[in-house]
Amino acid sequence: MSGDTRPNSTRLSILLPFFVVVLIWGSTWIVIADQIGTVPPQWSVAYRFIVAGLAMAAVAWWRGDRWPTDARGLSFAAVLGLFQFCLNFNFVYQAERFVTSGLVAVVFALMLVPNALLGRVFLGQRLGRQLLLGSAVAVCGIALLFVHEARVDPNGPGQVMLGVGLTLLGVLSASITNVMQGSATAKAYPMASMLAAGMLIGAAIDAGAAFALAGPPSWDPRPGYLLGVLYLGVFASAVAFTLYFNIIRVIGPAKAAYNSVVVPVIAMLFSTVFEGYRWSALAAAGGLLAGVGLVIALTARRPNR
Repeated sequence: MSGDTRPNSTRLSILLPFFVVVLIWGSTWIVIADQIGTVPPQWSVAYRFIVAGLAMAAVAWWRGDRWPTDARGLSFAAVLGLFQFCLNFNFVYQAERFVTSGLVAVVFALMLVPNALLGRVFLGQRLGRQLLLGSAVAVCGIALLFVHEARVDPNGPGQVMLGVGLTLLGVLSASITNVMQGSATAKAYPMASMLAAGMLIGAAIDAGAAFALAGPPSWDPRPGYLLGVLYLGVFASAVAFTLYFNIIRVIGPAKAAYNSVVVPVIAMLFSTVFEGYRWSALAAAGGLLAGVGLVIALTARRPNR
């Protein structure tokens, strides 16, 4: 028996993809904000997952993975497509119409709470004291970031509350599919083909909703819009979700959700470089607490069931 008793969450095979996902998703908020313009958000989401689904389908074909064509697999892919690749992202894109991308990113950090609770209820994963302590510290950091972002948001209180509400709906939608990745059904199918099926089903639902709510397809001719769709589809979706869902299967949805705690801090760093964002003492303290909470939680051992 190996003498290495380190938690899986501290191993390089998990930490490296964890921080790759954090860096990718930390950059997406700026890209998404640029997508909100002449093209209705519903169509931007549909384009994103058409690209992502085709990219994952190409990977599945190259690997020779079997497709989830049975009733069990198709049902799982349909739920994944509806909640993760339709509802989640439509709520997020709509939220950014009312509040800043920084505030959306901060609210999304709260996903660690439903992930942990749903993981306990549906997967039987216990929450150790160290994980709870890390979560408490991180939530304090998130609260400071939230207060800071709410203060600097140029929108009125009504629009801020609407944006936050839409973001919370996106958080819940994403959390449902996060916990699904820890189930036996998810592990019974190859990742690439299941993601391809879920993304393409989600894109079809997105396109139907977009046509019903926003009319026929429209497109922004700017090169930046096309590059944004490709970046969000290939890197922020196909690559990032493959890495993230694999992380969930190894360390569970509660610990994996800590990527959402670090993402707003990374998003603010990107904003500092590209948008001239200025850090306040409140924001810096929030970022520091979020980081401390992350370290405490990821070094926690998984308690026995």
